[in-house]
Amino acid sequence: MKNPLPALLTEYRLLLLYLGRWLVLGAGVALLAGTASAGFLVALDWATNWREVHVWMIALLPVGGLLVGLLYHYWGQSVEAGNNLLLDEIHHPRAVLPLRMAPLVLLGTVLTHLFGGSAGREGTAVQMGASLADQLHRRLGLHRRERRVLLIAGISAGFASVFGTPLAGAIFGLEVFFLGRIRYDAILPAFLAAAGADLVTRAWGVGHTAYPHLGGAMVPALSVETLLLAAAAGVAFGLGGRLFAGATHAVGRFYKSRVKWPPLRPALGGVVVAGLVWALGTTDYIGLGVPTIVAAFRGPLVPYAFALKILLTALTLGASFKGGEVTPLFFVGATLGNALAWLLPLPLPLLAGMGFVAVFAGAANTPLACTLMAMELFGQECGLYAGLACVVSYLFSGHRGIYSAQVIGEPKHRRWVRQQGKPLREV
Repeated sequence: MKNPLPALLTEYRLLLLYLGRWLVLGAGVALLAGTASAGFLVALDWATNWREVHVWMIALLPVGGLLVGLLYHYWGQSVEAGNNLLLDEIHHPRAVLPLRMAPLVLLGTVLTHLFGGSAGREGTAVQMGASLADQLHRRLGLHRRERRVLLIAGISAGFASVFGTPLAGAIFGLEVFFLGRIRYDAILPAFLAAAGADLVTRAWGVGHTAYPHLGGAMVPALSVETLLLAAAAGVAFGLGGRLFAGATHAVGRFYKSRVKWPPLRPALGGVVVAGLVWALGTTDYIGLGVPTIVAAFRGPLVPYAFALKILLTALTLGASFKGGEVTPLFFVGATLGNALAWLLPLPLPLLAGMGFVAVFAGAANTPLACTLMAMELFGQECGLYAGLACVVSYLFSGHRGIYSAQVIGEPKHRRWVRQQGKPLREV
C-alpha cells in the first residue's frame, strides 16, 4: 500500500508557504493602505471642520470644481475612471496603475469636501489602497496572475480601513467586481489585508464614527409579520439605491454631452450645488453628512431628507467632483429608513440601520458585505433583519449600480441570462 505521508507533507508544505507568502504581502498592502487611509481621514476631518466654521467657502465651490477639473485634466486623465478603472483592471489586466492615482484622488476628494460638495470617502480609500498595492506587483516582480489578487486585497484594505469594518471590507473586495459571484482564490489575501489595514489605521490613532448598538427592544422578536415588513423595507431600499445610481449616471452623461472641456464640468456643477445649498439654507446635505446619519437613529427627520441627498450627491459626483458614493448612500439609506418608520411598524433605529446598509447593497450589488457591515457597526442582533433587507434590496435594484464596470457573473433572474458576462455599462 502506498504511503500517503509524503503527499500529505507536500500538500501542507505548499499551504504553509502560501500562507507565509500572503502574510508578508498582506502586511505590506495593509501598511500602505492603512497609513494612506489614516492620513486621508485626518485631512478629511480638517476640511469638513474648516468648511463648517467658514461657511462662506461654499460660495467658492465653482472655484474648487475648476481646480479639481484642471488637476485631472492635466495630470489624471489615465486614472479619471476611478473605481471603474480598478474593476476593469481586475477583469482585463493591462498595465500597472499609476502611483499618482493615490495623491490625485486624495487631493481631489479633500478639495471637494473643503468647498462643500456632497460626496463620500470610500472611493478615495479604495483607489489609494489598490493603486499602492499594485506598486508591489511591479517592484517585487510577482507573477501576472497574482496582480488580480493584489488589487482585490488593496480594495479590501482600503474599504476596511476607512470604515473600521474588516469583515465587510474583505468581502467587499471579493464581491464588488462580479455581480452575483465571489472569487475565492483571493479570500485569504483579502481577509489578511483588510484586518491588517484596519489595525494600522487604528494604530495611527484614527478612529471611526460610533453608531448605536441595535439590540434589545430595538430588534423585535422574529415573526412572519416582522420578516415581511423587513422585506417590504428592502424593496424601498433597492429602489432608492437604483435611483441614486441612475441619477448620478444621468447627470454625468448630461455634462459630458453638453460641456466639451472637462475642467468646466465640475466648475458649472459647483455653481448648481452652491446655489441649491444657499436656497436650502442648511449644510446638512453636503459633505459626508455624518451628523444627520447619526440623528436618523435617534428620532424623526424630515421625510424628504434622502431625496435631497440623492440630488446633491448626483449633481456633485456627476459633474466630476471626486469622492466616494458609499457614505452618501449610508445617508440616503438611514434617512429613508427613518422616513419609512412613519409607514412600517418596526423600531425607527432598526429601520435606519437596515437602510444604512441596504441602500448601499442595492446600489453596489454587494449584499453579503453589507450584511456583515451591519453586524460590525450595529451588533449581531440586527443581522437577520439587515441581511434580509440587503438581499431584497440587491434584487430590486436590478442590473444597475454605481460601478458601471461591474460584470454580471450570475444574473438576478433567469430572464436576464443573456446579460451574463457583460459589464453593467452595456446593459
